[in-house]
Amino acid sequence: DVVDGRMRLNAFGRIVAEEWHRTERIRDHVALDTFVVMPNHVHGIVGITHRSERRRGVSQHAPTRGFKSPSQTLGAIVRGFKGAATRRINQHRGTPGEPVWQRNYYEHIVRGRRDLERIRRYIRQNPARWRRDRNHPERT
Repeated sequence: DVVDGRMRLNAFGRIVAEEWHRTERIRDHVALDTFVVMPNHVHGIVGITHRSERRRGVSQHAPTRGFKSPSQTLGAIVRGFKGAATRRINQHRGTPGEPVWQRNYYEHIVRGRRDLERIRRYIRQNPARWRRDRNHPERT
């Protein structure tokens, strides 16, 4: 729920947040940034780095040339996060195999410091804008 413009996570929201943070611990090429669980979606910034470049926040290093291992792509990172959260949520509610997430996700490549700051601000302010969200269940 959103209360006074701030998220109050239920058990499922806490699972999602825990799995988000776990992503960085189990994938040494991932640096997580601003994140919020909303009642019907999630926003987050993921940085993909070299192992030696890992930092808190998004890497400032130039992207690598060449191909990445399939396990190091954004798709693999999102798939792993969603899969882990789904398994735990379904275990919690006793509904093995039930879908939790929409099929895909929206991505945006951050193109510089100003873009990064704008996106961080959007994510942080998202709970305060929840009542105006086009997907809010009470909006007509």
